[in-house]
Amino acid sequence: MEREGSRLLRRVRTAWGDICADERGDVPGWVLITLMTAGLVVLIWALAGPALSGLFEQAISRVTGL
Repeated sequence: MEREGSRLLRRVRTAWGDICADERGDVPGWVLITLMTAGLVVLIWALAGPALSGLFEQAISRVTGL
């Protein structure tokens, strides 16, 4: 019985090691994608921010009649 338990434990450790090894390489790619997306959002916001602000102020002034 003890021998079967140690075989099972060895299989679980091997499977867990395979899972951990597979996931380890993806972290830098996801970090890069996140940083690039954030950079694009900042760039688009910087370019379109003043136009959107003017559009918003114009819409509010039409609604309120000021």
